[in-house]
Amino acid sequence: MIMRGYTGSSFPGDEDSGRKVSGRFMYFQRTIHNQVSCASVGLHTGRKINMTVRPAGVNEGISFIRQDAAGEIKRVKASIENVSDTTLATTIGNNGNSISTIEHLLSALRGMGIDNAVIEIDGPEVPVMDGSALPFVDMIKNAGIREQDRGKQFLVIKKPVSVSDGESWAELLPASKFKITYEIEFSHPLIGRQMCDLDLSEAAYEQEISFARTFGFLKDVEYLQARGLALGGSLKNAVVLDDVKIINKEGLRHPEEFVKHKILDAIGDLYLIGMPILGHFKAFKSGHKLHFMLLKALLAQPESWQIIRCYENNSLGEKYPSPAPPVVEAVDSARL
Repeated sequence: MIMRGYTGSSFPGDEDSGRKVSGRFMYFQRTIHNQVSCASVGLHTGRKINMTVRPAGVNEGISFIRQDAAGEIKRVKASIENVSDTTLATTIGNNGNSISTIEHLLSALRGMGIDNAVIEIDGPEVPVMDGSALPFVDMIKNAGIREQDRGKQFLVIKKPVSVSDGESWAELLPASKFKITYEIEFSHPLIGRQMCDLDLSEAAYEQEISFARTFGFLKDVEYLQARGLALGGSLKNAVVLDDVKIINKEGLRHPEEFVKHKILDAIGDLYLIGMPILGHFKAFKSGHKLHFMLLKALLAQPESWQIIRCYENNSLGEKYPSPAPPVVEAVDSARL
């Protein structure tokens, strides 16, 4: 089945990763050009973690390899089926191997339009760096981005899907691009109620979201560390608040850094679906658990979504206004 794009003036989402080919606007899969490495502590273990991101072939998606793991099967694909825990961070695992705190790296990969990559690490979690996704964005830019010879796949939201947990909720609605509306509410006087809207593009991600650091409250950090958690957390990789103020001497990077970090997390969590989503994600007081619940609810309702794939030989492109929507191919939803 061939679908002739969308009725909008441009193909939705990922505008920065598209380009004209023979006068037609196309969206190709992307990987990094060269391998790139980094090292930092793990947020929860406090251990030094070495990580290398390598290019991957078309349709391989994002996968992790635990270099320190025993046994022959060390690879864990970043997919919703492999989510094993959403307490404090998002963890994936199979065959006895697990990788935690993956959301910031996945967020950067999604934000920069990377479809395929292999991540090698020598510990149980992704290094925290400065608590944001900005170091990972810089890594991707330093490695270079390479287009591949296969069209991108997108998951299109056709009908609303929602989940809730008490007063917290999250939903995906049909939209002609990937849009996020996120609202948080905390009793702390420096946070209160914040809301942010974002139309995701590579430029918007890098400039408006990637810098936002994880944050926490001093009383919670002390509680967690007393129980062997958050051992790598510090003022170097998190915004920490006491009852009335921010402890970090440098303060915030942006007045809305708190809600922007929640958006950063959501972008990473939603990328576990395996491809960019075209729809409007809305959330109130959400988190990793609710993001996971939403993706599970989405997959349980196949009538609510459809996978489309950019078609390389877009002979119909010139029939559409410029920039022309690419011809896309409908993909059987049973593949997920």
